[in-house]
Amino acid sequence: MSNEFRLIDTHAHVAVAQFDTDRADVLARAAAAGVARIVEIGYDLKSSRAAVALAESHPQIYAVVGVQPNHAHEVSEGWFDELRALAARPKVVGIGEIGMDYHWKVAPPDLQERLFRDQLALARELGLPVVIHSREAQDDTLRILDDAAHGQPGIMHSFSGGWAFAQACLAVGFMLSFSGPLTFPKATELHEAARLAPLEMLLTETDSPYLSPHPQRGTRNEPARVRLVAERLAALRGLPLEVLADQIWRNAERIFHFDKVSGVRCQRDSS
Repeated sequence: MSNEFRLIDTHAHVAVAQFDTDRADVLARAAAAGVARIVEIGYDLKSSRAAVALAESHPQIYAVVGVQPNHAHEVSEGWFDELRALAARPKVVGIGEIGMDYHWKVAPPDLQERLFRDQLALARELGLPVVIHSREAQDDTLRILDDAAHGQPGIMHSFSGGWAFAQACLAVGFMLSFSGPLTFPKATELHEAARLAPLEMLLTETDSPYLSPHPQRGTRNEPARVRLVAERLAALRGLPLEVLADQIWRNAERIFHFDKVSGVRCQRDSS
């Protein structure tokens, strides 16, 4: 497939076991589909370590580190210091995925909120954006962000709400990142949000290996399929794919500062 423009998957989990047998092939397919950059996301300390290792061994991959709410109950003493150390690595471009989850509720809400606030504070300390996981917890997620984010940049990962929730996220300055569900024919409320939100506040992702887009729904997802998400988003916006892809690339660069983060971190460490 021609690489006439650059695509980006801003949220993937390529380091997980589902890719252990063919990870190199998965990355090759992504490159062949025009995916020139991938952001590997941690969800606990182990996956955050793996995200950093993957990023440090592939020039097109960057890492985001954090403890997701469904893993909040697994942290032990010293977790925050380890996370801070991981976040200081040169190819780490954000803190996440963090937030609130009332679908599974494997960790009590008060513990979820404490870790959420701690990691928001760490992101502010390091000058990094945050990647937010929010499932069936929209009100509390927004309450905490409104109280604790203090204008820091962030992304609503795998945005799945309607226009009202989109407006609330945009009001706190957060970008909306769309994944496979945007391609589902019956996701009309999601389609509306994607059409109405400012173009400069949109991103694309896969959440690989989850949320595979139509027509591969129900199979293992991978970064190459972010092209299907981008195609659907372009169609909803009435834009040529290359125009949409260029804007998404610039949006991702604006929030993650891929080409600057290493230099900025070095300057901070030497001051």
